[in-house]
Amino acid sequence: MKTLVLVHGFMGGSLQWTGQRDALGDEYNVITPDLPGYGENAHLAAPDNIIDFAKWVLADLSDKGVEKFHVLGHSMGGMIVQEMARLAPERVSRLILYGTGAIGVLPGRFESIGVSKERARADGPRATARRIAATWFLEREAASAYAQCAAIAERSSLQAIHSGLTAMQEWNGLSYLPDVAQKTLVIWGDHDRTYRWSQTEHLWQSIKDANLAVIPGCAHAVHLEKPHLFNTVLGEFLKL
Repeated sequence: MKTLVLVHGFMGGSLQWTGQRDALGDEYNVITPDLPGYGENAHLAAPDNIIDFAKWVLADLSDKGVEKFHVLGHSMGGMIVQEMARLAPERVSRLILYGTGAIGVLPGRFESIGVSKERARADGPRATARRIAATWFLEREAASAYAQCAAIAERSSLQAIHSGLTAMQEWNGLSYLPDVAQKTLVIWGDHDRTYRWSQTEHLWQSIKDANLAVIPGCAHAVHLEKPHLFNTVLGEFLKL
C-alpha cells in the first residue's frame, strides 16, 4: 500500500484530516503528522524557518519506516512540502500543493504577517487562533467545521504563532519551481483570503505539467468546506 502524507498548515493539526483518512484510508497508508508547536505536538517548540519544519517531517517519516510517499501540504504546509521535495526529491512520488504558494510574505493576504504578529501579542494566542481560523471559511464563524478547526488552532502557543509567521515571512520558493520533477496538483478555493489567485496561478504555470483544481464556493479550508469534492479530486489525481 502506498503512503499519503498530509501536512497541515499554520495553527493546524492532524485532527483536521479525519475526513481524508476516512475517505482514502482503504487505498493508502495515510499519515497526518502534527508539526512541532501545533496540534498534538503543541508542547514542542516550533521552528522559525520552513526548512527546519521540512527536515522534521522527513525525519519523522524515516522514524516510521516510510521512505517514499505522496505528499500534500496545506497553506504553510504547502511551503514545507515544497522544501521536502527539494531536499529529498527521490522520496516524493506525487506532490499536492493545496491553498498555498511560493511567496512566504503572502501578498494579498487578509492582513499582513506583521499585523498578525502585532495582534497576536496584543490579543493573546487563543483570541488570535479563533479570529484567524474564521478567515479560513467562506462563512467564517457560521461554517459547520469552524468550531473544530478553531479548537485545534487554540492549542498553539504564542511562541508557535510567532515562529510560524516568521517562518512563512522569511521563505521564498520561487527559484525552485522550475526544478520540481514530481507530478503535481495545485488545489485552490476560489474565495481563499490567505492565498490569492496570483500565487496559485504562478505555481500552476511554473511547475512543468502541473494539474490545477479550482474549487468553487470555498475559502482556505476546502477539505472541510467541501470534503467530498476535495477527496474526489485528490483521489482521482493520485490514480493518474
